[in-house]
Amino acid sequence: MKKPVALAAIFAATLLAAPALADDFPSAITVSGEATVSAAPDLAQIDAGVANDAKTAKEASDVNNAAMGKVLLALKGAGIDEKDYQTSRLSLQPQYGQNKSTGTSPVVGFRASNRVTVKIRDVTKVAGIIDTLVTAGANDIGNISFEVTQASKLLDSAREQAVADARRKAEIYAKATGVTLGAPLSVSEGSAPVPLFKGRMATAPMAAPAAVAPGEEKLSVTVNVSWAIKPKEQ
Repeated sequence: MKKPVALAAIFAATLLAAPALADDFPSAITVSGEATVSAAPDLAQIDAGVANDAKTAKEASDVNNAAMGKVLLALKGAGIDEKDYQTSRLSLQPQYGQNKSTGTSPVVGFRASNRVTVKIRDVTKVAGIIDTLVTAGANDIGNISFEVTQASKLLDSAREQAVADARRKAEIYAKATGVTLGAPLSVSEGSAPVPLFKGRMATAPMAAPAAVAPGEEKLSVTVNVSWAIKPKEQ
């Protein structure tokens, strides 16, 4: 009969201790703040290549190597540093035909392809570099993208604005609920900049200079802030 009494005493002690434990965890208002800045990109990246067909693998490979050699020389002549272009894909694949009488698919030739990724550190030269590539023999101009290389530094002012935005929202909630804000308890960043433009250029040679618009890149940042709250002073 003594055991139920002991259990009841322990349960009562737990209930009494609960409010004291809760006092160790301050009440808070948690909000997100946002800010955006715009910046002109200072780096462009182009994917270009040469593809050709031939009867034999050796012929396709030889012709392709010679063609890509001309493209690389043209890039060097245009002032692109060797560290800013590198081979991104190299392939040699059989091409199949169809023999209706036998139902087989014999090899009728080979396709060689060589692609190079080019970084252009002066975005005003993008159109000229594309024309240089096409003139040199590149017959497949692929993705083009723009980037702001100093994005983190540019975002510093946006971070300050985002924290201010978070505080503005927190003060609205504090006023609506009859409390005042204390010190911030935690701050975390929740987003990263996203490139504004990515596209694909035409694969056929262009008679007129390529029209390229870098535009501006929007860099946004979001912060999550928890603010301590306290009763409003009377």
